[in-house]
Amino acid sequence: MLNWDEFHEDDTATAPAPQAKSAPQAKSAPQTKAEPKPQPEGAGVEESAGNYTAGNDRASNYGVADEDRMARARKSLEELDVAAGLEELEMGAARIEVDDKKMINARADLNQLVPFKYEWAWQKYLDGSANHWMPQEVNMNADIALWKSQDGLTADERRIVERSLGYFSTADSLVANNLVLAVYRLITNPECRQYLLRQSFEEAIHTHAYQYCVESLGMDEGEVFNMYREVPSVAAKSAWSLKHTQSLSRPDFHTGTDETDQELLRNLVAFYCVTEGIFFYCGFSQILSMGRRNKMTGVAEQFQYILRDESMHLNFGVDMINQIKIENPHLWTPAFQDECTQMILEGTELEIDYARDTMPRGVLGMNAAIMEEYLHFICNRRLAQIGLKEQFPGAKNPFPWMSEIIDLRKEKNFFETRVTEYQVGGALSWD
Repeated sequence: MLNWDEFHEDDTATAPAPQAKSAPQAKSAPQTKAEPKPQPEGAGVEESAGNYTAGNDRASNYGVADEDRMARARKSLEELDVAAGLEELEMGAARIEVDDKKMINARADLNQLVPFKYEWAWQKYLDGSANHWMPQEVNMNADIALWKSQDGLTADERRIVERSLGYFSTADSLVANNLVLAVYRLITNPECRQYLLRQSFEEAIHTHAYQYCVESLGMDEGEVFNMYREVPSVAAKSAWSLKHTQSLSRPDFHTGTDETDQELLRNLVAFYCVTEGIFFYCGFSQILSMGRRNKMTGVAEQFQYILRDESMHLNFGVDMINQIKIENPHLWTPAFQDECTQMILEGTELEIDYARDTMPRGVLGMNAAIMEEYLHFICNRRLAQIGLKEQFPGAKNPFPWMSEIIDLRKEKNFFETRVTEYQVGGALSWD
């Protein structure tokens, strides 16, 4: 259940036919090695890979003369139907107007990026591109020394690092698979698609970052990357996310009816509001708390970069969900709103279970009870962002020290004030 193997078919390799053994040859007298004769221009030159023969022997290699092959190519072009394979292409059609564009079920040409209808989507693409970073920019020497030290970290702190890398190392792959195999083809706005391509690349960078951390620390890669199958609190979150992408990943799934449009909207709520909007926050707050205590600062620096990307992913997803609601108000029924509220509550409960598993005792100035209050606060924010009623009245953020990094009420200001540091990948201050 927790993999994407069902979406791929193995290629069947065809073994080459065994060659008959040549008859033994009689021994001949030793021969002197002949000097290579200079070949005339255009003589045959055989390449080992493709057994391709140049020059006058080419016709025999294909069994047809060059002039016959060119004639067939020209005849094929004369008979070319320019509409074949390009059903959306209408030769001589009017140019795209802004009003032709829609978030889903649009009939406008998806290959024409402009004119923009959703300027916010294009701006997020530009911001994401400006925020580019790579894991190798972060120095891991201090982390390696601390991790190898016998008394550098407590057992509870090591558990947090291992659990965080175990969940996130595959979680971003699940998100990327959902984008590539499901969401991208169903969103019919080119500027939004442009950001989705950027987001997919960022998810790859995040997975790279976790691998870089695991390799640098000398951790058991098999144990870490397979944790989403073996550790119940990690597996439960991964299974919940996968449940909400399986139907959209079917090649025969298409939007265009109320039922399928709601299924797409359900997927967006699941992955943006829950997977990226709730499931990431316990682990991030734990690792960032380590960074504030000058522990595992290389891992924490990468998590801060990743969180900045994920916060933008979340904001983009919320904008996309709300735009679909505006353009398709009939989808946002009371029953569907109740379903989405339940989904976000389910995600909150799963993240609370994860907090209890990763923090059986107090550590890093936090414990499972305080984390539960924090997750109630985040749950309220996710509900409010898509126009749903808060479920935990009065819930507050118990970690005021996190407001500069991931306080959801300051996300926009956070990007505006820190983007320069983020672009250069410089050392971050944990004061």
